[in-house]
Amino acid sequence: MTDGTEAAVQAVETAAEVAAEAANNWAKAGRHAGIAGAAIGVVAAGAAAGVAIERLTVGRGMRRRARLALDAAGPYGTLRGTPGAAISEDGTELYFEIDEVGAEPARLERGDRRGGKHARNDPSARPVRGKQARAAQEAQGGLRKRLTAALGRRPSAAPTVVFSHGYCLNQDSWHFQRAALRGTVRTVHWDQRSHGRSARGHGQIDGTENVTIDLLGRDLKAVLDAAVPEGPIVLVGHSMGGMTVMALADQFPEYVAERVIGVALIGTSAGRLSEVTYGLPSMGMKAFHALAPGVLKALGWQPDLVERGRRATADLFAGLVKRYSFGTPEDVDPGIARFGERLIEGTPIDVVAEFFPAFAVHDKTEALVAYDAVPALVLAGESDLITPADHSRTIAEVLPDAELVCVPGAGHLVMLERPELVNEHLVALVERAAAAARSSGHARA
Repeated sequence: MTDGTEAAVQAVETAAEVAAEAANNWAKAGRHAGIAGAAIGVVAAGAAAGVAIERLTVGRGMRRRARLALDAAGPYGTLRGTPGAAISEDGTELYFEIDEVGAEPARLERGDRRGGKHARNDPSARPVRGKQARAAQEAQGGLRKRLTAALGRRPSAAPTVVFSHGYCLNQDSWHFQRAALRGTVRTVHWDQRSHGRSARGHGQIDGTENVTIDLLGRDLKAVLDAAVPEGPIVLVGHSMGGMTVMALADQFPEYVAERVIGVALIGTSAGRLSEVTYGLPSMGMKAFHALAPGVLKALGWQPDLVERGRRATADLFAGLVKRYSFGTPEDVDPGIARFGERLIEGTPIDVVAEFFPAFAVHDKTEALVAYDAVPALVLAGESDLITPADHSRTIAEVLPDAELVCVPGAGHLVMLERPELVNEHLVALVERAAAAARSSGHARA
């Protein structure tokens, strides 16, 4: 047997092992959910079989080295600001960072424990050099000049832009937008409860309260009270973060009317998420919505088993992340794809399970009218399988004066997949919001 044949046979055998292990792990964890565990096991096995094609030509060691190289090459998620904390109604500590006007936020340095257990030796803190980096810096310089001209010389009258991230992500998912705005306009980035550097939700740990979108809206209010006690605000939310922004308006409409001068809702939905197909055929979609909550709950009871399975099936996991994060994954920079994978894999499975049921009952369509009086941006990827672009079109119908942008070929993580476009529209929103606030002479400006 030649070396090439041996390698091919080994690759197929390894892929088969991955498929079997994936199916076995999911089935074990889903035994309490009956047929759901078997169904998900079949899906996992089928997806893993597709990995065999890659493994015929790329060895496991090479793929592992490639991941390490990507982690070392990218600066993504290394921007840091002044840390702070807000305390939610149930005592959960919510972590946020502030980038002040004129201040250059510090990069994550080796040994900085704020980045978590992997950050102390994180080589991604190294700066990126090259033509692409210079081009990005020039583009960011142009956006900063525009903002400086639009906001004028009165920092007290300029808005604070507050970013709320999505499900299974953290504040670092706004890396490109943070880099574009930093030093020019005051920004706040926070981690939702049980995500990133924020604490696990106290109400979820002791079992006294389930996660709801309304609860997240009250968490956002606590962050705003702590980080932006005065002055105008522009709210930016992606996916679950956009729903959080809607929940704020639903519960605190007077606050929104007084303080908020602009809003951006990116890759999000106002409701009817139980109708999303996730790219599955009709029967598969119905089965997923019926069975997923029970399966995830069962998985949440066995986090160690799931995390071992996730590590053992790294290629399968990476493939699923790419499919559901990016509209054209083959065109996405491998370093960015790996960054998205790292963000998602950093969310424990029990947290995934805690939050998932909240989306089925989310409905904030009526609350959107609170933002009808301010400049708004509604942006989505046309190829988004998680919160389809039609959900953004529905939001835009409720906010007829909003700028609606549907990006061809982009997926759910549009702010990572098409950062320059998203940055351009965000800067334009801040410009419009600042101009509208000045012309109205409203007290919030």
